[in-house]
Amino acid sequence: MRRKHSLLPSLLRGLLLPVIAAAALLCFAMAVNNLDGGRTEEDRRQLEESLRRGCVACYAAEGVYPPTLSYLEEHYGLQIDEERYTVHYSAFAENLMPDITVLENTP
Repeated sequence: MRRKHSLLPSLLRGLLLPVIAAAALLCFAMAVNNLDGGRTEEDRRQLEESLRRGCVACYAAEGVYPPTLSYLEEHYGLQIDEERYTVHYSAFAENLMPDITVLENTP
């Protein structure tokens, strides 16, 4: 007596394996995308923190906060990737910490 081979196990194996592989690749791609998004936010935060530290260093050395963002770049060596970030720098008075906002430009 011969046994009949069922098509169901081979069909499931043929369909299930590619679906599982595609799902694993999708999860991997999503994880890489989340890591990149976290790195981008961390870069923005570090730039903002560097600007604040530069302002404090200027105040400690000169007794006044920097009047402009370009003053910080020229005298304190800060570098800003202007293609990637927009920095809003608003100095109200020489003895008050300037308002600093760093925004990431959208490509």
